[in-house]
Amino acid sequence: MIHKAHYYFHHVKEDVPAGIVVFLVALPLCLGIALASGAPLFSGLIAGLVGGLVVSWLSGSQLSVSGPAAGLTVIVFNAIQALGSFQAFLVACVLAGILQLALGFLKAGVIGAFFPSAVIKGMLAAIGLILIIKQIPHAVGYDLSFEGDESYMKETAESSFFELFDSLHAISLGAAVISAVGLLILIVWELPWFKTQALLKLIPGPLVTVVWGVCFNEFAAKFAPEWQVNPSHLVNLPVSEQPSDFFNHLVFPDFSCLSNPHVYVVAVTIAIIASLETLLSLEAVDKLDPLKRLTPTNRELKAQGMGNIISGLLGGLPITAVIVRSSANINAGGKTSLSCFVHGVFLLISVLFFARFLNAIPLACLAAILLHTGYKLAKPSMFRDYYHKGLSQLVPFVITIGAILATDLLKGMAIGMAIGLFFVIKANYHAAITLTKTLTKSGNHYLITLNKDVSFLNKALLRKFILLVEENSNVTIDAQKAQFIDHDILETIDDFLASAPDNNIRVETLDLYGKEKIKEHQELVILEETAPVSR
Repeated sequence: MIHKAHYYFHHVKEDVPAGIVVFLVALPLCLGIALASGAPLFSGLIAGLVGGLVVSWLSGSQLSVSGPAAGLTVIVFNAIQALGSFQAFLVACVLAGILQLALGFLKAGVIGAFFPSAVIKGMLAAIGLILIIKQIPHAVGYDLSFEGDESYMKETAESSFFELFDSLHAISLGAAVISAVGLLILIVWELPWFKTQALLKLIPGPLVTVVWGVCFNEFAAKFAPEWQVNPSHLVNLPVSEQPSDFFNHLVFPDFSCLSNPHVYVVAVTIAIIASLETLLSLEAVDKLDPLKRLTPTNRELKAQGMGNIISGLLGGLPITAVIVRSSANINAGGKTSLSCFVHGVFLLISVLFFARFLNAIPLACLAAILLHTGYKLAKPSMFRDYYHKGLSQLVPFVITIGAILATDLLKGMAIGMAIGLFFVIKANYHAAITLTKTLTKSGNHYLITLNKDVSFLNKALLRKFILLVEENSNVTIDAQKAQFIDHDILETIDDFLASAPDNNIRVETLDLYGKEKIKEHQELVILEETAPVSR
């Protein structure tokens, strides 16, 4: 729905304060996600700026906030390593935006509904575990691992645990204290009592963590130098002497890399995962929206596509709609997309005029924020919930996590989807046909019920049920609930009808025939009913 200008001005008094809160939450996250991605920290801010200043107005969502997402950190990190340079990765980001734009015009906004929830939650949990593993070196100021985790998982775990235990003397006590207290602040800030305090609700925990880290490091520099964080473990943003210098810090894509086929693989991966994460976030935001507005998903894909094209061209990370910042927006009282725009304006002001102060932030602060984010993505209660849901949900969830950790995000998702599809087919396999046996005065009576759609996949189950029918019995084949019956199923039933008299089996069929093309007929009816009337 397109709103008039006065609609946004009517909510200025709610949207401006909400936008400031979102800015305070987004600033450390933009820096932290860039850090976790192995990308320049400035690229995280560029992505946040594009999400706030551009996507906020292109999107059809009034409350979602777009920016760099933790869910893409693994893909970005691997892609930069595989492509050899950040400039090459930016080309993949631009191509991913073009693909998202195409998906929007192709009305592919419904794709999110085809991914099983267990697989999606497994993906998020795996990302959470990877964030935890990757950020431990930064949280303790471990220099040997600071420059980056060599690859996706195996070396990451080694550098975060094995080398860590072998080289305890390399840990920075100051960084460890900053991250430990920062984690404690984030945990305490989410306690129920804190959430009931009106003033504390307006101050985001990540901001308090950053302020704590900066204050501790400045205090240590003056009074206890041995506790001071090494300058290499501080945020390092290019400082502009004047606002116009901002443009000198931009990094541009190297389009000569278009000849590298791996660029296109990365682009497709980003487009799929970013689109999926966006659609999932939109679903959550629409549920949280107090006004219960619905977001047009195809328009959102177009907006995200344009955002990624612009972000890639300016040297920014890929962007998605992100639930953490969006929920902060809603909790702070935001009502329209103006709040998202305001957060982008404040990000721009901070980059133009306060980069010098941002460079005082210890990376251990950002690591604490990301460790907390990783825990929330992979919290134990999620595993417990899926355990209680049964094997059909638990197995795809756990296998998706294991597959992602053992391979990479795309392969892990593919494996998870295959397992999820197996359980869906298995459930439909047993639900499509049921057999009920009852004892009557005239003998055994069997009721074979065909439910909804009965495909060739159910042929083996139907044969199994037919073989269970005893001699001298009565059988009713009830197809009144079926909307489609495959030819193979009908042939099997016809063979049974032909052989039944030999065993003194009397068979009655109910509404069995004429349903071989029922789906096509129904689709035609639906199209006719929903077709607009020309005037």
